[in-house]
This record gives sequence, structure tokens and C-alpha cells, in this order.
Amino acid sequence: MNPGPDADRDPFAPPPAPDNGMLPPPGLVAQSPRPSLGRRLLPELRIGAAVVLACVVVGLVAAGLWAWLAPKVPLVVDGDRILYLDPEGEQRAGADAVFVLIGLGAGILTALGAFLATRRRGGGIAVAVGLALGGLLGSVGAWRIGQWLGPSDNLIAEARRVGPGGHFSANLDLGALGALVAWPMGAMVALLALSAAFGKREEDPPPYWGAVPQGYTGPEVYPGPEGYAGPQAHPGPEERGQG
Repeated sequence: MNPGPDADRDPFAPPPAPDNGMLPPPGLVAQSPRPSLGRRLLPELRIGAAVVLACVVVGLVAAGLWAWLAPKVPLVVDGDRILYLDPEGEQRAGADAVFVLIGLGAGILTALGAFLATRRRGGGIAVAVGLALGGLLGSVGAWRIGQWLGPSDNLIAEARRVGPGGHFSANLDLGALGALVAWPMGAMVALLALSAAFGKREEDPPPYWGAVPQGYTGPEVYPGPEGYAGPQAHPGPEERGQG
């Protein structure tokens, strides 16, 4: 007598799932191992680093614009003294205002670029962190490099160069360091507005009471809150007749 096909099966093992075209419960599905934390964070770190690098490059351009557009403070040499040519002038405040406007423009520009570059993947926390950190670094870099590109801060050497009665400009500087946060704040607001208006939308999941496909007579699966509630068979003709 030939042994049956189940002769070698472990008698204590659970019976195999029936092959009826249904998906097995989640606990019986072989799941691929989740990638490690380092592999999951690596793409986010790359995106954040790219955003920070782009902000630093834009900061170089912002430094040149600030050194060019900011109003200069005129000074005059009077004997052995250095005086303001216009004591009531508002050039210092004007330099701060120009820096704020350039920072806001740079923040909107970098936020738009980062949003368009990462829109397909849905952005992510790396974009926001990169814009905040990169905007602050770019703003500080624009301030320091703009000072270096502007007039010299060695007033005595400049006074000796122009001589008595000569005019020259004071060094370029910020009167209020709060202007440094205009760039990251503008970037955050622009990113939030772009994400709310044009961000990637997730499709709504289908309802769990979805319609049964036409012609389907096998058992149905009604996924509940856990994703699976077990098969429920259609009532047979005898059961329908009894009801």
C-alpha cells in the first residue's frame, strides 16, 4: 500500500491554508525584513545635506547683494577726529532692512527649490530641517562675507588714507542680529504654504464594506481595523431557503 501524500507531514503541524484565491492572514504572510535604521536614515541625511549646501551657495550670492545694495554710512575726517557726515542719517537701519529683504527672498527661493526637488517623494522632515539649518548658516555667511566685501573696518587707516577733510564710508554691519533669522523663518513659512497648496496627497483607503466583484461566489474577506477579520462564506442555497 503506497503512503498518502500526507504521510511525511508532521501530525502536530497546523493544516495548510486552503488555496481558494484569498490572501492569507497577515500573520501567515512572509514579510521581508525591515531595513536597518542607518539605511533608512541615509537618504534623509543626503537630502538634508544637499539642502544645506544649496543654502550656503545662495548665501554667497546674498552676501554680494547686501554689500552692493546696502546704504553706506558716510564719515568725514575733521582734524584728529572722525565724524558722521550725516549724524541723523538712517543708513544703519537701511542696511538691516536690506539684509532682511534679501534673507526673505533667499528663504522663499530655497524653499521653492527644495519643494520642487522633493515633491515626488513627498518632502520629509529632512527638507524642513535642512532649510532651517541651511538658512541660518547661509544668513550668517552672508553677514560675515558681506562685511568682508564692504568698506574696511579699520577707520584709522581709512582716515589717514583720505587725509583731513576727506570722506569715506564706515564698515558694513548689522545693528540688530535678529535679522539673521529672517532667512530660515521665510523658508519655513514658504515651505508650509507650498506643502499645503501643492503638496503630495495620499489617496483615501477604500471602505471595508467594499462591493463584492461581479461573479465572485467564494468566501469574502472583510478587513477590519487590524486589516483582516477572517473569511466569511456566502450562505448556501439551503441556508437562504431556510431564512
